[in-house]
Amino acid sequence: MNTMSVPSKAALNGRARRQRYLTATIITCVVLLMIGGTLHVVKIGATRMEDMRRLATYDPKDMNRHIRAAGEDITLHHEHEFGANHVVGYTPVEVEALLPKNKWAELDAMVTISAGSFVMGTNLERADAQDHPQHTVILPAYKIDKYVVTNAQYARFVAATGHRPPINWKNGKIPENELLHPVTLVDWYDAAAYAKWAGKRLPTEAEFEKAGRGTDGRNWPWGNKMEPERLNTYYNVGSASKVDAYPNGASPYGVMGLAGNVDEWTADDFNPYPGSDAPPDLFQGKVGRVTSAQDQALKVVDLVPIQARYKVMRGGSWKGDPFSTALYHRNFALPNYASDFYGFRCAADVGRGKEK
Repeated sequence: MNTMSVPSKAALNGRARRQRYLTATIITCVVLLMIGGTLHVVKIGATRMEDMRRLATYDPKDMNRHIRAAGEDITLHHEHEFGANHVVGYTPVEVEALLPKNKWAELDAMVTISAGSFVMGTNLERADAQDHPQHTVILPAYKIDKYVVTNAQYARFVAATGHRPPINWKNGKIPENELLHPVTLVDWYDAAAYAKWAGKRLPTEAEFEKAGRGTDGRNWPWGNKMEPERLNTYYNVGSASKVDAYPNGASPYGVMGLAGNVDEWTADDFNPYPGSDAPPDLFQGKVGRVTSAQDQALKVVDLVPIQARYKVMRGGSWKGDPFSTALYHRNFALPNYASDFYGFRCAADVGRGKEK
């Protein structure tokens, strides 16, 4: 007759202890892994912040002298806009002497974009809601400036029309060594006035996007990979750069600077694409206002809806997230806003403007 041995009480207690020790050891290991993972993430974050500091071209402790929030720029621009006795810094003759004729011709060049369809927008989940959905747009042929409008070009406009110069032009003169930098601290109305004076217009956002993406739907002018050496973004320079500083950032058509450097005004109001999944409230113009004494004490504002419409801005900037430079990305601002990373270029119907 077969018999089975019955474990003793001591053996059972020993097994139970070993099981508890094993469970406790597993839990301890899991907790240590979680703590280690958290510390690693914190370390990565600290490293990224340190990288950003190293990329800046100034000591971060001195940052308040170099970087202003867009809201501060907006206030300064508003005061400047309605100030009296704006200084006209150049005569037309003086402006023309700023650059040789061949450089003026290069800056004034326009590139012809042929008629046809292109892919606009994106279906990428990580893209902002206003960038959805991807769709096909057909455009007639048009021309677009090869470069973003420079300080030198804007000075011709100011000298010819008496239009107020940007607020960063001391005594109406372009900052030293910035003739070929994009003109900034211009609002949408300034940009539209310049375009009209030049016999052109602001590009639509579709025209801007096609000039950069071509007909193969690329996400950046050079392809589908973000390549930081091809553009000025994410504080890798610390300010706007010359418009011809990144020749390897050209689009398939040879248009320069469509990604990074400065956000560029377009002609269009900020509206949802057909079939958009973006919340309607996103497209409602808003301004920040202090609505209570408590908010004022805490220095916070509420975004209050207003009647004004946003205008679309394209291209990303030297300050922004590098992925905001993707050609499908849509930024936006109220048309009376201006900042040191806002600029523009012009477009024209075929038959107008200078050829490339």
